Amino acid sequence: MAAPQAKQDVVEARLSALTLPEGGKWITTAREAALRRLRTLGLPDRRDEYWKFTRPDTLVQANAPEAALLQGAEEPEGFDAVNRLKLVFVDGVFDPKASDDLALDGVRIERLSEAAKTDIHWARDLYGVLEERGQSPVPRSLAAFNTAFASDGMLIHVTGRPSKAINLIYIHKSKTSDAVLHHVIKLETGAELTILESGPAAARLNKVMEVEIADEATFHHICTQGRDHERRAVTHLFARLAAQSTFKSFTMTANGKMTRNECVIELTGDDAVAHVAGAAMGDGDFHQDDTVFVTHDALRCESRQVFKKVLRKGATGVFQGKILVKPGAQKTDGYQISQALLLDEDSQFLAKPELEIYADDVACSHGSTSGAIDEDALYYLRARGIPKSLATDLLTLSFLAEAVEEIEDETLREEINGQLAGWLERRRR
Repeated sequence: MAAPQAKQDVVEARLSALTLPEGGKWITTAREAALRRLRTLGLPDRRDEYWKFTRPDTLVQANAPEAALLQGAEEPEGFDAVNRLKLVFVDGVFDPKASDDLALDGVRIERLSEAAKTDIHWARDLYGVLEERGQSPVPRSLAAFNTAFASDGMLIHVTGRPSKAINLIYIHKSKTSDAVLHHVIKLETGAELTILESGPAAARLNKVMEVEIADEATFHHICTQGRDHERRAVTHLFARLAAQSTFKSFTMTANGKMTRNECVIELTGDDAVAHVAGAAMGDGDFHQDDTVFVTHDALRCESRQVFKKVLRKGATGVFQGKILVKPGAQKTDGYQISQALLLDEDSQFLAKPELEIYADDVACSHGSTSGAIDEDALYYLRARGIPKSLATDLLTLSFLAEAVEEIEDETLREEINGQLAGWLERRRR
């Protein structure tokens, strides 16, 4: 069904100054198909069911709103203690001089802009494929826009268990930069990979990551979104899991005028495991939205969604999470929780948890709560000589702990705890 005329007009206005990037046969075919999807779907507006809590205006307008750059090194990028291969993007463009050599044991890494010049490539079977599958039953037209117009990103083919994590570092240098990045990651049977993402990226960022996880493969993903507060971003993570595979993703969001993170996961092989978690902290003109859709389509699969938000000074947090259990997906174990800690009466948390189950032998649950700091716990800490501001921070970190504990690697878990504690400490000054 075609989008209403008003939506089509918005799409055409957005596309009027754009042309599809040039490339070989495989990627041109994918881009043209994505452009057709975009024109059919239309760009999102507040009347769309899954956009009623978040205004998409600044994500769909022709030019990126200006975003001031954070001065100095007040908020470090992080991951310095981690053994990693660094791949640097500046305002959405790969910077080979600032990056490490692309050679890594058990992994083949290519730049999208280079691979796009070929007529045949292994990414042909994945680029835009998971994004297209993720368009139903909920349209994600900004992801289709990305598939059509992204000209840079990384294609990562994992055949072994590399000795290093891969760190995608996003640097923001222009106040008006408008970045569109698309990454494709394929893990072969038994392979394992850790992807780290960090940095503000651009004044406006539209990012898609498509991840194909084969039998018994393991994918770890940790993303930190912070620094430049005036930035805006919409990110999409599409993942498809085969038998006995594992997917674990954690995102930390601190700062940012508007951030929307979408995660769409398909468990298509028996005994697959998918955990997605997030911790968000913001104050003032901070709007952060986590929208998650997990589909169980195989036997004995497990999924967890754990999201915690700390909001103050009028900040807004949004969580929309769904677990869909298809017919035949027996022995499903699905868990979902979203909670917000509101540190004043001006902030708000908007939640829409959903379960849709078509199998009769499942264990699925969801819960969503919001509330103020525990006054008894605060009194207990203050009675032992801890200042109120520090006591509040300690209770805040304790509240976020369930989400952070979803990070399997202890070093990375401590890194995230340190970044969360640092953000709180800087706001005590």
